[in-house]
Amino acid sequence: MITALSINNFALIEKLSIDFSKGFSIITGETGAGKSILLGALGLVLGKRADLSSLKNKEEKCIIEAHFDIANYQLQPFFEANDLDYEDDTILRREILPSGKSRAFINDTPVTLQELQDLSEYLIDVHSQHQTQELSEDQFQFQIIDAVASNQEMVSHYTSALKRYKKDKSELEQLNKMLQSIVKEQDYNAFLLEELQTASLQIGDQLELESQFEQLNNVEFIKENLGKAIVLADDEPFGVLNSLQEMRNSLQKLAPFSESYQTIYERMDSTYIEIKDAVQELQALADSVLHDPEQLEAVQQKLQTVYALQKKHQVASVSELLEIQKGLEKKVDSLSELEAAINALEEQLQKSATTLDGYATEIHSKRVKAIPVLIEKWTEILSQLGMPNVRFKIDLNLNSGYLSNGKDELQFLLSANKGTDFGLLKKVASGGELSRIMLATKAILADYSQLPTIIFDEIDTGVSGEIAHKMGEIMKAMSTNMQVFAITHLPQIAAKGATHFKVFKSTLGENTITELKVLNEKERVLEIAQMLSGTDVSESALNHAKALLN
Repeated sequence: MITALSINNFALIEKLSIDFSKGFSIITGETGAGKSILLGALGLVLGKRADLSSLKNKEEKCIIEAHFDIANYQLQPFFEANDLDYEDDTILRREILPSGKSRAFINDTPVTLQELQDLSEYLIDVHSQHQTQELSEDQFQFQIIDAVASNQEMVSHYTSALKRYKKDKSELEQLNKMLQSIVKEQDYNAFLLEELQTASLQIGDQLELESQFEQLNNVEFIKENLGKAIVLADDEPFGVLNSLQEMRNSLQKLAPFSESYQTIYERMDSTYIEIKDAVQELQALADSVLHDPEQLEAVQQKLQTVYALQKKHQVASVSELLEIQKGLEKKVDSLSELEAAINALEEQLQKSATTLDGYATEIHSKRVKAIPVLIEKWTEILSQLGMPNVRFKIDLNLNSGYLSNGKDELQFLLSANKGTDFGLLKKVASGGELSRIMLATKAILADYSQLPTIIFDEIDTGVSGEIAHKMGEIMKAMSTNMQVFAITHLPQIAAKGATHFKVFKSTLGENTITELKVLNEKERVLEIAQMLSGTDVSESALNHAKALLN
């Protein structure tokens, strides 16, 4: 339950700090006094988005802090799952800086707005007038039935199983698409692979083949220039080798006379030996160069194959062709692996479907049993709220498909008056009837949920007199199990509270501020009397107020 709320620099509130007690608390005030500001501040600390318009003084930051006693609500797992420090007295804090930046904290640990919102779902239910329309929404209707049916754990199991099922089904669809694509391309891929494998390509082949082709295609030119080089080197008597030999012999005779002559002789001797060796290699090369048309044709064909494959696959090297060959091998080999994966996933989906069907059947069975209980409780409470002839009918049909919370389709039907046919709740219920039905629903849910606190924001709209008195009694009864707040304009409801807060505006110079205070017994009598008769309070209004309070 919420035990304290402090607000600084928010809207018309400069600084406000208030403590709350358990039980039934009333909040009253004139229209425009600032009740919505209080709810707005509470909404911020529970994770709603904010902007700079929230700041009263644009130069200072806004701070809203709420204390919650959560000792009895088993929320430790939430704190552990979100890596937060657990405290029985948990503090939620929200700060909006003048820059527009917002910060949120749980027990002084920075958190995201989503984490704040997630925790707030376990702490407080703020019911405003427009939320009465939730009664017309399937999701809320299922929440009502599942609360009475104690289905929360089973629905949680179903939801987890459905998430896995959808994930596996999506993966299966992707695999089947891949399979269809592979099957269509399988023959073509196999043909391409065979073409590459037949070519027996190796890295470096292209350069080697191109070199061979150039040699084989230019045999005469090569032989001619090799022969010319050999003749120039070894021709008698004017070849290079003969001239070098004579130079070497002359220098050899001079070598004994000087170290310089010896050195130049050795260099010349080395040159002669090197050139002689080169000439011998030239001769060997000349002998090996043969005109071989068949080999030339074979090399040319092999090169043409390489070029054709490169053009077909739009690459420029043998290494790229080999990478494509590896990819094709994987595709061809992957068909059987993919089929095996699909078969395994189909078996898993069948098991998941069996599990989901089991959960859905159990959920449906418990819902069927809960419907008469819910209708009986509704009828009993609403008869007290001026709807003695109300009748409900809930159609629950088991569907073949998997929905978000089971396999059921749901319709809430209502007959509000004797002699009228059943119609869809959202179409036949008036605003006042929806308010009463929502109050009855919240009263029923209070018996089944662990929610610490609920705030009713003018749920009494459209009712008065004895019905308002009964609504107050119901909210008071709810407060025995949870903390209940009612923001109201009706004295019959205001008189039921154990604690009464008043929201009012005051003016200090040119500044208007909203304040909140706890009323003592005398102030409370006066407040209720004003709610009965207006600003000019009569003696009879005071007596009536005292009677309501007693």
